[in-house]
Amino acid sequence: MTLFSKSKQTPQELHELSEDAFKEERNFSVAVETLKAFSDAERIQEMVREGKLVFLRIKEMRENDINELRRAVEKLKKTIAASDGDIVGVDEDVLIVCPQNARVYRG
Repeated sequence: MTLFSKSKQTPQELHELSEDAFKEERNFSVAVETLKAFSDAERIQEMVREGKLVFLRIKEMRENDINELRRAVEKLKKTIAASDGDIVGVDEDVLIVCPQNARVYRG
């Protein structure tokens, strides 16, 4: 078979879909939060446990107390690992914290 040869395919059967096929229940939540103190990590953990994907702004805490930020991120990482979630830094100012039903594609 050559690259430009005509392939012999049988026509595919067409199926008509009702409008209901495109209506889906939206039960996935996305939150945008700011990590200002170590104590905020508990609130973020609870959101992820509830199944919310969290875009977490960390710039303010990074500028004020980098050691507290490290502690908070380590706390989040342990919870995420235990719940089979995902956490990734988008840049130096934002983390994406995912529940178990979401993943960040790293391409």
